[in-house]
Amino acid sequence: MSLSSKYDSKTTEDKWYNYWMENDFFRSVPDERESYTIVIPPPNVTGVLHMGHMLNNTIQDVLIRRARLKGYNACWVPGTDHASIATEAKVVAKLKDQGIDKNDLTREEFLKHAWDWTDEYGGVILEQLKKLGASCDWSRTKFTLDEDMSASVIKVFIDLYNKGLIYRGYRMVNWDPEAKTTLSDEEVIYEERKGILYHLKYQIKGTEDFISIATTRPETILGDTAICVHPEDKRYTDLIGKTVVVPIVNREIPVIADAYVDMEFGTGALKITPAHDENDKKIGETHNLEVIDIFNEDATLNSFGLHYQGKDRFVVRKEIARELEEKGSLVKKEDYVHKVGTSERTKAVIEPRLSDQWFLKMEELAQPAIKAVKEDIVELLPPKFKSTYFHWMENVRDWNISRQLMWGQRIPAYYYGDGKDDFVVANSLEEAVTLSRKQTNNDNLQSKDLRQESDVLDTWFSSWLWPISVFNGVLEPENEEINYYYPTRDLVTGPDILFFWVARMIVAGFELRDEKPFDKVYLTGLVRDKQGRKMSKSLGNSPDALKLLERYGADGVRVGLLLSAAAGNDIMFDEDLCQQGKGFVNKMWNAFRLTKGWEVDKSLEQPQHSAQGIAWYRSRFNQVLAEIEDHYSKYRISDVLMTSYKLIYDDFCGWLLEIIKPEYQHPIDAQTLAEVMELFEDNLRLMHPFTPFITEEIWQTIANRRVKEALCINTWPEGGAVDEELLSDFVLVQEVISGIRTVRKDKQIAFKNQIELKTINNENLDTSYNPLIQKMGNVSSVEVILDQMAGAASYRVRSNEYFIPLEGNIDVAAELVKLDAELKRAKGFLIGVQKKLSNERFVSSAPETVVAIEKKKEADAIAKIVTIEASVKALK
Repeated sequence: MSLSSKYDSKTTEDKWYNYWMENDFFRSVPDERESYTIVIPPPNVTGVLHMGHMLNNTIQDVLIRRARLKGYNACWVPGTDHASIATEAKVVAKLKDQGIDKNDLTREEFLKHAWDWTDEYGGVILEQLKKLGASCDWSRTKFTLDEDMSASVIKVFIDLYNKGLIYRGYRMVNWDPEAKTTLSDEEVIYEERKGILYHLKYQIKGTEDFISIATTRPETILGDTAICVHPEDKRYTDLIGKTVVVPIVNREIPVIADAYVDMEFGTGALKITPAHDENDKKIGETHNLEVIDIFNEDATLNSFGLHYQGKDRFVVRKEIARELEEKGSLVKKEDYVHKVGTSERTKAVIEPRLSDQWFLKMEELAQPAIKAVKEDIVELLPPKFKSTYFHWMENVRDWNISRQLMWGQRIPAYYYGDGKDDFVVANSLEEAVTLSRKQTNNDNLQSKDLRQESDVLDTWFSSWLWPISVFNGVLEPENEEINYYYPTRDLVTGPDILFFWVARMIVAGFELRDEKPFDKVYLTGLVRDKQGRKMSKSLGNSPDALKLLERYGADGVRVGLLLSAAAGNDIMFDEDLCQQGKGFVNKMWNAFRLTKGWEVDKSLEQPQHSAQGIAWYRSRFNQVLAEIEDHYSKYRISDVLMTSYKLIYDDFCGWLLEIIKPEYQHPIDAQTLAEVMELFEDNLRLMHPFTPFITEEIWQTIANRRVKEALCINTWPEGGAVDEELLSDFVLVQEVISGIRTVRKDKQIAFKNQIELKTINNENLDTSYNPLIQKMGNVSSVEVILDQMAGAASYRVRSNEYFIPLEGNIDVAAELVKLDAELKRAKGFLIGVQKKLSNERFVSSAPETVVAIEKKKEADAIAKIVTIEASVKALK
């Protein structure tokens, strides 16, 4: 058979992916088999493939392809998340480019633009995942804003509200002034930033004295309603109860006392701005202080900002500092490093803001989820992430689930009056009218009298239902699919969303179905560059995922990514790993070409050395298969790959094929080739989860296969007996052969020149291996001798000694000259090292590590001299 000298990944990948899709190999429907289910962490509908996606989805594909081969009904559900903040931001930007202001549009008009954008650009990432080889059941693709998915979200909201777990409250929230929406605590990223600490003075009313405070946000003095000191701070005892004048505003505010104040920080006096700081709000509530909100929703100043009205907060910060300085109210400025909360999505600096929001009570809901992880009902891998999980869950706060956006599931609350509590929660406007009439005893209420809540639900409030809602388990809790596929088997995701998503899915699972959503959570590390930096567009260190696939092939990239992807540990990505992966793929292709290039002679008997090599590899394969099964059970995916890689690269290609390879232009016997191809097929089964394309290509080329015989839906290799004695013997045989190769290399004896091998066989290596040693070393004979042999190169394998006569193979005189020169150099080097070590000043003053290095040099030099002298003696 004529095979291409080079493996063509592009043609092969397109061919076999289309073949798998055309034959519905990824399709799953409930049947009598045990299910093995994975739900994809839904990427943002706005997303494109990046390194993190490739790592995460390659691991999922490895697990699902192996499950398919193991005989499970493997179901991998794909989909995308509507990503409310990210998507709305992109639509707003597009509208802005077209000269359209979002605020000029009705909700319906904006949503039409959003859906148009989603239809045009959304879901690109799913098509890109196909290039990677992802074997999802694409017929099951879900979107978190699909009609049934949204209906599930609304039903859960209503049910939780009716249980008293959802409520509306006026709270201090994290406000993103760019997205103009609230964020949950988990969506705020705290970054260390350089700032300025401004020391300001407030005049004590009726005196010429002042009290000083320190703040990083001088603009917020416009909302100050008190100065607070510690009740036991003797510096300020006389001031408690008096009033001070806020600079610029000239508003009189009281000096109050509260034990919250840290007397050691700054001046020991705090300005209190209840509208713009969580702790200030608590103090304000305790002391009944006025609340003055100085910001608009975009963080420009409102009318309370006086002459700064309409200006951005950061502009005002600089301008008000200058004004304070001009008025003599700025005492000093000093550099200050502090943590600043930023929006995970927009990167805008967060503003604490008082606002009416919807919340989900979490403390009670969290308890079953805490218990599930503590008792390994849901297992986190690696377990080191348990402590992070418990820290979050045991200190959980009520979840702020409302967002001031249009893109998302609209909260099903309907207001019938102007009061904060004048609302009902209903599944439709018609139902809301009925409930409102009942609640108000007003049968004249009409649908036009009601207005629906404008807020939408947090994106995570839809994705926390993902393992349930993708099988319609919310709307139809007892349907066939949810009962068959749920709980799912494995979840593969990053630790950065352990709380955002993983913990909340566990909460939802126990609350809605009284059951865990998955058995195990495999937490991958972050993909970093080889310098350890997080990949980002700004650093320019994030490779184009599609270009990597084009350059190295999907199999090569998959291998490259997983070679160093230990669970939970960050991956230092180096493109050379993809080159190594591509090289491994080519190795398999070339091994196949080699076997297919041999002519078969059915009349030939199987040589002894071939029978031994095949028996050894079969036993070695079974040994490695057991190791691989153990690695899989512990989710050591990188170890599985490395173990498989070494088995095929070293043992199969490096040893077995060399053992059975016929002499040049000679045929091979039929039995050997048939048995080797069986072993090759087992190798392909083993590697298919990691390298699906090359393995399917070789599998289908080995023989004409029917559709149902495709490797993709074939079987996992079956283990067998391991002959420990044979494996032990073979290690010794390999060392003997390696010794022969080393001597040939060192003495420049060409492999075509046949040599003799003499041995003092203390290990009693079975002479039945002699034909194998002769074949692999081009040895004419192996003879057991009793004494050491002169005129020969020697080496030792354990307690056995081996001698290769050099007469006729090398120029003995020239070799002695070369050895003599090497001996002189080694002795000269040794004298220099020993001279340094005999110097007491050097030994006593040099660091221990330096002295240890010199002693190591001495020992190495002595060993080298002994070796050279032995070689000289043997030649003479």
